[in-house]
Amino acid sequence: MFNGLLTVTVFLPAVAAVVIALTLKNKQAVRWSAIGVATVTLLLSIIVFVSYDRTVGGVQFVDQITGWIPVDALRAQYLLGVDGLSAPLVLLTGFLGMAAAFGSWRVEHRIKEYFFWLLMLESAVMGVFVSLDLLLFFVFFEFELIPMYMLISIWGSGRPKYSAMKFVLFTLFGGAFMLVGILALFLSQGVGTFAMVSIPEAGIVGIPDLIAGVDLIAPAALIFSFFLVAFAVKLPLWPLHNWLPDAHTDAPTAVSVMLAGVLLKMAGYGLLRINLGFFQETKGFTIHDAAGFLSVLAVISVIYGAIVTIQQTDMKRLIAYSSVSHMGFVMLGVAAVGSSADKLSQAGLNGAALQMFTHGTITGLAFLMVGLTYERTHSRHIPHLGGLARKMPLIAIFFIIAGFGSLGLPSLSGFVAEITIFLGTFPVWPWATGIAAFGVVLAAGYTLWMVQRTFFGPGPQAGGMSEESYEKLTDANWVDMIAVMALTIPIFVVGIWPSVITDTFKLGIEAAIR
Repeated sequence: MFNGLLTVTVFLPAVAAVVIALTLKNKQAVRWSAIGVATVTLLLSIIVFVSYDRTVGGVQFVDQITGWIPVDALRAQYLLGVDGLSAPLVLLTGFLGMAAAFGSWRVEHRIKEYFFWLLMLESAVMGVFVSLDLLLFFVFFEFELIPMYMLISIWGSGRPKYSAMKFVLFTLFGGAFMLVGILALFLSQGVGTFAMVSIPEAGIVGIPDLIAGVDLIAPAALIFSFFLVAFAVKLPLWPLHNWLPDAHTDAPTAVSVMLAGVLLKMAGYGLLRINLGFFQETKGFTIHDAAGFLSVLAVISVIYGAIVTIQQTDMKRLIAYSSVSHMGFVMLGVAAVGSSADKLSQAGLNGAALQMFTHGTITGLAFLMVGLTYERTHSRHIPHLGGLARKMPLIAIFFIIAGFGSLGLPSLSGFVAEITIFLGTFPVWPWATGIAAFGVVLAAGYTLWMVQRTFFGPGPQAGGMSEESYEKLTDANWVDMIAVMALTIPIFVVGIWPSVITDTFKLGIEAAIR
């Protein structure tokens, strides 16, 4: 069984990166070729999303090659496919990949290498969302470390090597736990496969069906914890979040867009696909037994992340810490599985999936606008800025849209995701939901404070730009606006017509909870 669409979608950026690196020498040719490849990848991701048959559901566009690793004992498969859970995230990766490419058009230093690693990163992330073999999933999940390290350490600012190494060490720490969990499942009696889902038409029985009610090689609670640690590092959740602010602060703008937009979502996807999908009928322990702990972890991440965000004076660092808070909402939605199967709230789980998509576009737009602001003012220090809306009205408008989306303004996508999570989790964990909802109030505080201090007020503050520099400021141009609009349109579309995404996610969640 080999459809080919997903294989092309995943590997087109990587193959194009190699071709560009080996054949092109002119900087303009490299730049626009990479942007063209990212645009084509977006078109392919749109085709995947639109072509997914919601009347049928299940796994579609399957690409399968058995024995692609020549070690019989592994029984690994090259197995790609999309379902309702992964199709919207493929679309999200396409949007953010194109926005990151357009957001990099001013890069001049080692431009060929830069776009090589950026396109490699897009392939790695895309591969995570379509891999249905655990070993292949792990390969893509860990491979993204290489391009991320290179992009931050070479083209970053501040302490790029320190931040890049910190990111790698934290992620490798989590990856080690994931690998042990994968091997424990594979080596359990009667499993002997890495398939993450059952695909009857391909004759595949997935791990969730094989481990239901049987003894595993290790306690199910331990294996569940290994996966939870791996995804908590990447999401990230308190107390494993420490790498994120440094990585964001020192990363180039386009890398921050990809990091916040889709790399964090790989962990949320893993929680729903593996921790939720695998551990519902396992012997001796199910995800329902961990739901109370997950709700507490979510509340701490939401409130702690928001409180620390309020204290930030660097625009990038502020948005980075806000991601810790907003990813806590994803965990809160996952905790809607409740303490028993009869308390499970599908609405909360749907909200968690939708939060991943909406946060990707909103935070991606926010980092893009920070980058455009920094390119013109050469400062991200909020107390030194002010009055920028008079000189950069377009940047101000779209920064405000990103801010309002982040704080959950109705008609924008952030509101739909957060209200769905709250409505879904309140019947299950009312106290946790009530406390976490206060995070929205804190989000309004730090978002409005940043916007007011940066774009409004009397003008540049003491210690900031000179009056001469302020008068020379320019607004976004048409190339900048392509990336900006690519991320703004989904924020309004999902906010006004959420079913365009939620109907697809619903199919994926229904399949995951069986």
